[in-house]
Amino acid sequence: MNLSRYIEHTNLSPVLSITDIDELVEESKQYGFLGICVPPFWVERARREIGKEEIVLVTVAGFPLGYSMTETKLDEIQRALDNGANEVDVVWNITSFKTGLPWTKIEIAKCSSLAHNYQALLKVIIETAYLSDAEIEEACRICADAGADFVKTSTGFAHSGAKAENIRLMRRVLPGHVGIKASGGIKTPEQTLEMIKAGASRIGTSSGLKIIGVTKQ
Repeated sequence: MNLSRYIEHTNLSPVLSITDIDELVEESKQYGFLGICVPPFWVERARREIGKEEIVLVTVAGFPLGYSMTETKLDEIQRALDNGANEVDVVWNITSFKTGLPWTKIEIAKCSSLAHNYQALLKVIIETAYLSDAEIEEACRICADAGADFVKTSTGFAHSGAKAENIRLMRRVLPGHVGIKASGGIKTPEQTLEMIKAGASRIGTSSGLKIIGVTKQ
């Protein structure tokens, strides 16, 4: 199995530099990663460096806590798409969900609609570390009904990340056309394979080189 084609080579460090962005792109070109995931500020630079290469450019919105206003998330998504992003990973409003507000679904629908207007994909980060199994099931249904293209496990900023049992639960609940992105704490080829076998179709990780057996000099 070619693990590179599942991996979104990621660097969302708060202290990354322009050199890190350029390295992310070059490593993706060299080792055939499916895509890269970068902070919104660096989308335009990454798009320029990717050029005509078939590398999916992903960024984030509402990151990492998800409780910014919907209008703020929409503005982030709009700017990311204008700057050349192919996909946006938006953190859903966990506080709205925990409160039982219908706005949770409305917000995702608004974000999905905007992304789809640009022929872009929307992934919704539900942050499974904060959810029970029943809440994960409900979250998946909400995301699917609201037009999300993928449901993503984690930001990587919570106390735990992707777990195979959560992926299996999500795959049982989600319709076949909605993908799953496993992220958060995935650092080895064994973990990566476990997530894929559980039902993940994308892997978000900052350990992409290690996973495919490349030692960075």
